[in-house]
Amino acid sequence: MEEQANKKIVIELQDVRRNFIVGDEVVHALRGVSFKIYEGEFVTIMGTSGSGKSTLLNQLGCLDTPTSGEYILDGVSVRTMKRRERAVLRNRKIGFVFQNYNLLAKTTAVENVELPLMYNSSVSAKERRERAIQALEMVGLGNRLFHKSNQMSGGQMQRVAIARALVNNPAVLLADEATGNLDTRTSFEILVLFQKLHAMGRTIIFVTHNPDIAHYSSRNIILRDGQVKEDTANHEILSAAETLAQLPIPQDD
Repeated sequence: MEEQANKKIVIELQDVRRNFIVGDEVVHALRGVSFKIYEGEFVTIMGTSGSGKSTLLNQLGCLDTPTSGEYILDGVSVRTMKRRERAVLRNRKIGFVFQNYNLLAKTTAVENVELPLMYNSSVSAKERRERAIQALEMVGLGNRLFHKSNQMSGGQMQRVAIARALVNNPAVLLADEATGNLDTRTSFEILVLFQKLHAMGRTIIFVTHNPDIAHYSSRNIILRDGQVKEDTANHEILSAAETLAQLPIPQDD
């Protein structure tokens, strides 16, 4: 990744290892994972079941800490942090997008997006609402501000989730199988949005089991047996918008 030499490092893992005690055995879930992610990259992380992908996701998301090694997020060392410190860092630096949306069911889109800002006392209620509306407009839902989850499609709910992830202006967007619950056409609509965010300079980590998504990102990291087996740049990034345009439009029954 020589072309990244002058860019800011957003994430750095240095020989990260994570062991778990299961009965009388030690399970080595991560076995010395090292890589850097630079500002403005769109990185897919892939791996089959048992590869260490979920364990790595928990490390990147500050939900867990390494057994050994170092994790630096936007210049801050995570490994020795206490749980509360990690929670604050997670809220300020990481925007999560989940497979299952994780929206509050009886709450409007704008209220769902405001939620991460509720934990930041320096943000007033007025600013909170303004930033939530701006984030929803960014993902194309300016006309759905006061719709509840049961009034929206799966694709719209995922857009709300992406807006919620953006509202804190995080250092990185961390997507966990963010298209996993969507049909093919809606999946590509969401990929179009991620590519637009990438074009705007957002740093995106997209954890997935779907190898096709790697064609739409700028870099692909493959895990196997708790180690990085491949880390390659994608020099021919496909356009999700072009792929979407070629998909058939579903006909109403």
